[in-house]
Amino acid sequence: MSEPARAGGLRLEGVSRSFSQGKAVLEVLKGADLAIRPGEIVALVGPSGAGKSTLLHIAGLLERPDEGEVWLAGEPCGKLSDDRRTGLRRTFLGFVYQYHHLLPEFSAVENVVLPQMIAGVARGKARDRAMRLLDVMGLAQRAQHRPGQLSGGEQQRVAIARALANDPKVLLADEPTGNLDPHTSETVFDELLRLVRTSGVAALIATHNPDLARRMDRVVRLEEGRLAGA
Repeated sequence: MSEPARAGGLRLEGVSRSFSQGKAVLEVLKGADLAIRPGEIVALVGPSGAGKSTLLHIAGLLERPDEGEVWLAGEPCGKLSDDRRTGLRRTFLGFVYQYHHLLPEFSAVENVVLPQMIAGVARGKARDRAMRLLDVMGLAQRAQHRPGQLSGGEQQRVAIARALANDPKVLLADEPTGNLDPHTSETVFDELLRLVRTSGVAALIATHNPDLARRMDRVVRLEEGRLAGA
């Protein structure tokens, strides 16, 4: 088994995925191979419609590939039950999307506490970790504010803290700064990189921004269903 699979990183082996469009078959992924070590941040780039989101969904156990295997936390995931896949997502994976998807009726700190409590962490311990993460993201003074009282950049930083709340082994991010203005995007991305590097997770971040991609450890390109640079 590969080192990323043994050590808690992420590995995709020969992953293929296609979709039917009427009588036509669209091959989105064609035998994609990718390995990400713990502590490594990899940029996923490619034109719109190339299949970046599909690849992230498969890596995050939200979709099953037609062929190939996903290794997570040393375990092959292709034949696992839906319940086991859900458990792995809760325990080993963190997700950040282009839109923050925070729960509007809860405060920033509560949004970071909730996923921990769902995973079985006691409220007090979950709150302590949530406050530490928000402090790292520069939001300690905004912890009691609800999403509607926060700026777009602040909301996305809360979403990043939430994604890392359960100390995942792998972080998957789909255009995490795509909805932000350039200045705010830089600030949020700085915080994301800093937090990811200090936590030591394996991170795969899809982006259309070449400047942000160059700041990561490695860039892989998805085009015509195949990954280059993996």
